[in-house]
Amino acid sequence: MSNNDIIVSLDIGTSKVRAIIGEVVNGTINIIGVGSAESEGIRKGAIVDIDQTVNSIRSAVDHAERMVGVQISEVYVGISGNHIALQSSHGVVAVSNEDREIGEEDIDRVIQAARVIALPPEREIIGVVPKQYLVDGQEGINDPRGMIGVRLEVEATIITGAKTGIHNLIRVVEKSELKVAGLILMSLASGQLALSKDEKAVGTILVDVGAGAATIAVFEQGNLMATSTIQIGGEYISNDISIGLRTQLEIAEKIKLKYGCASVEDSAPDQVFKVTRMGSNVEKEFSQVDLANIIEPRVEEIFQMIRAEVHRLGYSDLAGGYVLTGGTVAMPGILNIAQSELATSVRIAVPDFIGVRDPSYTSGVGIIQFVAKYMKNRNSGFSKKIVTKSTTKKSSESIKPGFLERVKNFFSEFI
Repeated sequence: MSNNDIIVSLDIGTSKVRAIIGEVVNGTINIIGVGSAESEGIRKGAIVDIDQTVNSIRSAVDHAERMVGVQISEVYVGISGNHIALQSSHGVVAVSNEDREIGEEDIDRVIQAARVIALPPEREIIGVVPKQYLVDGQEGINDPRGMIGVRLEVEATIITGAKTGIHNLIRVVEKSELKVAGLILMSLASGQLALSKDEKAVGTILVDVGAGAATIAVFEQGNLMATSTIQIGGEYISNDISIGLRTQLEIAEKIKLKYGCASVEDSAPDQVFKVTRMGSNVEKEFSQVDLANIIEPRVEEIFQMIRAEVHRLGYSDLAGGYVLTGGTVAMPGILNIAQSELATSVRIAVPDFIGVRDPSYTSGVGIIQFVAKYMKNRNSGFSKKIVTKSTTKKSSESIKPGFLERVKNFFSEFI
């Protein structure tokens, strides 16, 4: 990796599409451009309208481009959803070198051996994440390169997804006249930014509460152990406000962002606002306490569902507790409700970079950190020239024949 590289992440969410430009200077990441646009064509994290989603992506990317004065040609795209599944696998190979020193070729072969699993025709491997390597039976090896041995094994997690979801995601990005440099699992990217090494080791549950869904990722012994998505998020709070105040959903969303408080106890009775009622021109006055009485029960329900899902996954009592991120958890009072409902230690993760100090940017910044670490550790096979001068015309060439193979091998290249 050279001393100065540009990495662009694309986070396509239910409420917002975010494009973030990161500059890596001597191993240090600086966020130099951020673009955000209202997300159209996405429902509960899934693409339901290609053209609307393309327009949202273009808008977010244009916003980021104008901020920095460059033109983006390649992006790393986050992928998530309830179609993502994890599966354990084991690969074994004989070390090929005559001097029995383990090299890159041996690691690549053992990863490929781990990829040989039975899959239904509608599913596809997104990537392979090694948990540990074994050299002649010796366990707990993170990087076996340069070691001497006869037999190399890997215990790995295979990340799979529905072909429809994967191909539609690539399709909308390509139609936006951008190249996909790689697909990154959101849970891994968020964990890279939000969790410390110790939190991953002792066991921590990372919960990304977005507008349309909440994604749960369980980290233990330094690895991603389980992931799940429940279809509930900030949109449901906006719907409740719309019904409770009898106003349009668009107005309800603005009120939530400006006056919303998740806890009645923390809300201010002197904080008042007026709302135009649906079906009339009459305005009615409400206080933040009135609003909190609508929001609090829904927020409690969200965390009850999260706790139930974590219990179903079999990880209900981890030492690291819960770490929350995502746009919805930025609301005042959320932390108190979460601590009460989850009955354990809870904290909110926020990126520590100027311009993105908001939980909603955790995934996007996490993708940049994930790629920067990957590119730093290994010589990437992906193109590193992600931006060009603003005078250059955007490339609109279609996906190359071997592209999907490159995307599927992305995680297997990350050791």
